[in-house]
Amino acid sequence: MGTGNKYQRILLKLSGEALGGEKRFGIDHSVVGEIANEISEVHQMGLQLAVVVGGGNIFRGGEAAEAGMERTTADHMGMLATVINALALQHALENIGIATRVQSAVHMAEMCEPYIRRRAVRHLEKGRIVIFAAGTGNPYFTTDTAASLRAVEVGAECILKATNVDGVYTADPKKDDKAEFINQLSYIEVLNRHLSVMDSTAISLCMENNLPIIVFNLRKAGNIRRVVKGEKVGTLVADS
Repeated sequence: MGTGNKYQRILLKLSGEALGGEKRFGIDHSVVGEIANEISEVHQMGLQLAVVVGGGNIFRGGEAAEAGMERTTADHMGMLATVINALALQHALENIGIATRVQSAVHMAEMCEPYIRRRAVRHLEKGRIVIFAAGTGNPYFTTDTAASLRAVEVGAECILKATNVDGVYTADPKKDDKAEFINQLSYIEVLNRHLSVMDSTAISLCMENNLPIIVFNLRKAGNIRRVVKGEKVGTLVADS
């Protein structure tokens, strides 16, 4: 274990779009490499790190369902997209010498391990990074909910929700010049104000288990390290 870290075991939630970079679709391998380097920095500090990755850069089940696709089928396709992203991130991490395991909520033993909580915890204890793929394995649940669920299951002390802005604002800062940055929120405030931190199921699960969420800008180099060291970065969602 590293010393001087505020957290010893965290879960990082990455959107699929984060892996797409400026292309918005598909995988930008240079961006994935940059993310791997950021993860490597905190890994070298002795941190135990799990990751949940979305699949929106490849397929968005919700949008497909709105367009008329049967929802369960659409969500299953979205789960497969997250596996593709997880394997890409695994490659980038192992390319720089970090032992990594992908665990899928949907059985596909030829490509990755099945999700087994005790095995995941053991990997973390051995210093391996664990990437959780395929969401919860169930339709109608987002990868945000998967992140909250896995974080609680493996005993993570905090969820780091990576975004492309500095944290939570009163409105979209890219569309509204008057949007104000919010330093800290309670879970209830997020739910009542319908703020787009995570979906309501994910927030409720965090609230029930007193699991803090830090929403931060992934594009600023060193931000993950700063959070781990306890610096004030992004927006903290926790009981006030």
